[in-house]
Amino acid sequence: MPPTEAVSWSDAQRKSRFDHWLAALPAELGLLPGTLRPASADASFRRYLRIDSSAGTSCIVMDAPPEHENCRPFVQVAQLMRDAGLLVPDILAWDEPQGFMLLSDLGHQTLLDVIDPADPQAHHAQYMAALDSLLAWQLASRPGVLPPYDEALLRRELQLFPDWYLQKHKSFELGADQAQTLHKAFDSIVKRNLAAPSVYVHRDFMPRNLMIPKGIVHPHAPPLRGSLPPEGADSPWGGPAANRSGPAQQLGVLDFQDAVYGPITYDVASLMRDAFLTWEEDFVIDVTVRYWEKARKAGLMDFEDWHSDFGAFYRAVEWMGLQRHLKVAGIFARLTLRDGKPKYLADAPRFIHYIRNTTHRYRELGPFLKLIDQVEGLEAASGFAFGRL
Repeated sequence: MPPTEAVSWSDAQRKSRFDHWLAALPAELGLLPGTLRPASADASFRRYLRIDSSAGTSCIVMDAPPEHENCRPFVQVAQLMRDAGLLVPDILAWDEPQGFMLLSDLGHQTLLDVIDPADPQAHHAQYMAALDSLLAWQLASRPGVLPPYDEALLRRELQLFPDWYLQKHKSFELGADQAQTLHKAFDSIVKRNLAAPSVYVHRDFMPRNLMIPKGIVHPHAPPLRGSLPPEGADSPWGGPAANRSGPAQQLGVLDFQDAVYGPITYDVASLMRDAFLTWEEDFVIDVTVRYWEKARKAGLMDFEDWHSDFGAFYRAVEWMGLQRHLKVAGIFARLTLRDGKPKYLADAPRFIHYIRNTTHRYRELGPFLKLIDQVEGLEAASGFAFGRL
């Protein structure tokens, strides 16, 4: 059996180069080429293959065509995360010119794979473990190390929404007044998010990119501080949260190569307003307030009134989430229309739901909500509901 028969290659020359690279890897790794098989793919040009070893373990191969993918950020961020105590894949071999990399295997199951959306209580400890990894990452932050999540990048991401979701997916052409409404909304979103303190930002910190490693104990794991809420605190699920769950095993972290230095609100927004999973707001608030408690004890909430006012912090998370929702709706449309990956656009209604919920809460976004309703063919919201800010 040829070593890569189970894996399809659109480029015969790249397949040949891969076979030569694989054969030249150190014999002590004990790799079994005949076991090579697809592991996963993502929204980029990267794909991942799994290969077994004679020791009974497995490794992951990253296939990242260099004309499309730059692996240097992956290597840099992996080291930063490792230094911060996070569980990330070890880089066992790397051919930079050809875009092949051999990684340790963190397992087969993502957090998303094991989540039961109907039973959020069952996953509270895993979310607390995710928060501990996130906080360890944020506490390691230093300016000038990662690219800045600046105004130019925020606006470039927001522009994906009108370019790909509105124009190409919905075939919706903005009139002059509608374009002005969009422009004003984007100005508000950018201004609010640039005001937040900056830390290291994973940029896709969500259950799909958090691994449940099987039988791995990470030697540099940060302690699960605060896996239980403050003493005496109750949960929306009824009764002290301390009776609900204990510490969970540390989660592995993947898909971190696009990390930047930017708003501290971003990663907790992406964790709780997931691209592929929707939680009721009481669970979202429950986990977000636990993050806030941990973060302020760690000195990360020393900004304006965030240290004493969870509501102020939560509103900032909502504004950050809104930027992400608009961006991802555009990306999912682009993945379908340009890259031939229609499965992503199937989740676009989730993001429109997030967008509408957030814009409904803030008076200054009322005209933008009306525009979204026009795009979606929904009855326009009239007046301002009780509880809008």
